[in-house]
Amino acid sequence: MFNFIISFILILYANSSFANLAYITNEKDNTVSVIDIDKKKVVRTVEVGQRPRGIIMSKDGKLVLICASDDDRVEVREAETLKLKYYLPSGPDPELFILSPEDDTLYIANEDDAMVTVVDMNDKMIIDDIPVGVEPEGMGLTNDGSLLVNTSETTNMAHFINTSNLEILDNVLVDARPRVAMFTPNDKEVWVSAEIGGTVKVIDPSNKEVTHTIGFEIPGVNEESVQPVGIRHTKDGKYTFVALGPANRIAVIDQNTKKVIKYLLVGQRVWQMALTPDEKTLLSTNGVSNDVSIIDVDKLKVKKSVKVGRFPWGVVISPES
Repeated sequence: MFNFIISFILILYANSSFANLAYITNEKDNTVSVIDIDKKKVVRTVEVGQRPRGIIMSKDGKLVLICASDDDRVEVREAETLKLKYYLPSGPDPELFILSPEDDTLYIANEDDAMVTVVDMNDKMIIDDIPVGVEPEGMGLTNDGSLLVNTSETTNMAHFINTSNLEILDNVLVDARPRVAMFTPNDKEVWVSAEIGGTVKVIDPSNKEVTHTIGFEIPGVNEESVQPVGIRHTKDGKYTFVALGPANRIAVIDQNTKKVIKYLLVGQRVWQMALTPDEKTLLSTNGVSNDVSIIDVDKLKVKKSVKVGRFPWGVVISPES
């Protein structure tokens, strides 16, 4: 009986220690910091490839994938230990990527060759390259995986790609230097941030038309400092969060009216964001201040700043166990 109790406690401990973790890529340090969100502190830092940026997880939460941009490849690591399992090929300078709903296909934006690389996750090999605009980055995908949207920073376009035949369906002009494309939870809209344009374009994927242009005005902040990058929607359709770069703010937008509700002051040069599975907490990476802001979504209030490595860029949070 005693051994059974001890084993049960160890299982509980293992599960709780693995749940509610955030993985942060530190671009300048070539590391990944792991934050225990409940404890609000870094519990592990691991060396990875050169200039890590994009970071995602498999649906079951067992694998962490990292764009090692200066190594021109993707690292696949065990989520629990961050031990390297294997590399995946990519084009030059992979930045952001996204997995298909079945986790069997990986779509990678390669900044230096104007290509989206398609990788078979089972065979671990490239199956196609899709020519897109110059400096591709953002990668949005519908829930069924049928429609992929890639943004090209220099061409200033959102490219709509049919994943069944890997061909471009349409190209939509957006504002200058688009960075992120994010579908709403119901797939009825895709939001595209324009870093230099200072806007977010809302596009109807059914007809590829821009339906709204969202701008930002922050008292006391220069217009040039307002540079939208990361986007995150809540699943309930209530809020959309937009990271505004050197404005050091996150805009809180009513997802239905497309109006800004509030600006949250976070760290310097806010890049990317991630929501916990229960969507009660939002994390943002703040590149220049080398920290992560932890935000209470219900109260729309920053709770704490956690120091990580130099120039934190990407963030992903473990799914529910």
